[in-house]
This record gives sequence, C-alpha cells and structure tokens, in this order.
Amino acid sequence: MTTSAQHDDGRLKAVVLDWAGTTVDFGCMAPVATFMEAFADAGVPITVAQARAPMGLPKWDHIHAITTDESVKALWMDVKGREPNDRDVDALYERFLPLQVRTVEQHSEVIAGVVDVVAELRARGMAIGSTTGYPREVMDVVVRLAKEQGFETDVTICAGDTPAGRPGPFMALQALINLSVSPVSSVVKIGDTAVDIAEGLSGGMWAVGVAVTGNEVGLSASEFAMLSPDDQRNVSDAARDTLHNAGAHYVVDGLADILPVLESIELRLAAGERP
Repeated sequence: MTTSAQHDDGRLKAVVLDWAGTTVDFGCMAPVATFMEAFADAGVPITVAQARAPMGLPKWDHIHAITTDESVKALWMDVKGREPNDRDVDALYERFLPLQVRTVEQHSEVIAGVVDVVAELRARGMAIGSTTGYPREVMDVVVRLAKEQGFETDVTICAGDTPAGRPGPFMALQALINLSVSPVSSVVKIGDTAVDIAEGLSGGMWAVGVAVTGNEVGLSASEFAMLSPDDQRNVSDAARDTLHNAGAHYVVDGLADILPVLESIELRLAAGERP
C-alpha cells in the first residue's frame, strides 16, 4: 500500500540540508582553517581561495582537488621535488581529521534563523534530512553541538556513508531512503556550494543555493556585517551568480529566507511542473 510519504500529491515532503555554511558555521570557516593548517604542516601552504575552491566535496576528495591546483602542484614540486600523489592525500587526510574535530568545536554555531525555520518546516509536516562532506567522526561533534543549540535533523548522511559522495546524488538519495520519502520531486536540496546544487539536480530534486551565509561569500557573520551596503551587495551578487550558474532553481541569502521559496515550488508542483 502506498503511504502518504510515497504518494505524489504535489506537495513538498522533505528538505535535505547541508551543514557548514547552510545550517551551522556562518561563512564555512572551519574547513578552510583546517585545510590550510594541514597543508602548512606538510610544508606547502595554501591560500584561502585554494582551500575554498572544492568546498562541498567529501574531504578526501577535497584535499585531492587542492593538490591538483596548478599553483599548489608547482609549490609541492619545489618543496618536495615531486608532484603530490594519493599517498600524500592520504597523509594530509589523516592530519586533517584530528585538526577538524578540534576546529569544529569553535565553529559550529547554528546560523541565526535556522532553528525557527526548521521548526516551521516540521510544523508543515516536512522531514528534515541532511548531507555533509564531513566524515562521521567530525559530524558526531557538530551534531552534538548543534543539538545543544536547538537544531537537530531527522537523518544525517556523512561522507563515507555511501560508496560515492557529491557531486553525485547518492548521499541525498540515502537520506530519502532513510526517511522513506518519495518522489524525489517532492524534495528540496539546500546548500551553499556548486556541488550541493549538483547533488540535488542529479538526484532529481529541487535545488536551492544559500549565498550569504555560505562558502561563496566566505565571511563570518561579523565580517559580513562590517562591509558597506554596496560591498555586501557585490559579494552577495557574485555568490548568487555562482550558484545560479551551477543550476540552482532558486538562491536565498540564508536558510531563514527559505519559506517563500518553498511556497513558490509548491505552486509549480501544483501546476504539474517537476525539477
């Protein structure tokens, strides 16, 4: 027998949220600091831009992507006399994990408005799934700290929980399996990176980008507040362009602004439109 969660009644049934930059850690600061420290420990310092460029990927893949950056590769060659290889990525990842566990302790503040909007989604009968590029060891800390602040998801799928991660749809689809939610067109994937958008689109879901609180602006809440209105608009517009160009159906400043977007999507569903 088909349950209400499985029946396509033209209404949204779930969201699949990203974590850093979307629900916690305004500006996605924790991963950047950790990648930079891990590479510096290896004698090959990287820039903030290089650390941020692959954001959203599972962390081993993220480190690997950094090592393929031509400038990083050239510096690695200068320092070590050879190009980086997978053994180097393994070693960086092993260094990254304990650093990241320590760093997220200082960078897991729930973003303003998230607790209230998630409560409203639940009041509307929606399930709250989540996916993350963090491994389980790191997310155990983040989940604990978020719960202490009043934010909790129904399911969290971590990097390593599925055979492949972003930009493929597998973590998001696993979240829906765990939630027993279908069809995928009744689900909205929300995240702050291009690979979040790809994760949702490749899974047949609606995809919404988060601009201001996330990696594309890449500033803490206090840093963003210190910008002039013109500078805020400029960095926000650039982030929005990146996420729209990645294929996002909508882009919002932060998760707190999601309710009108969900209402717009439900109107499109009611009209027979699908992602």
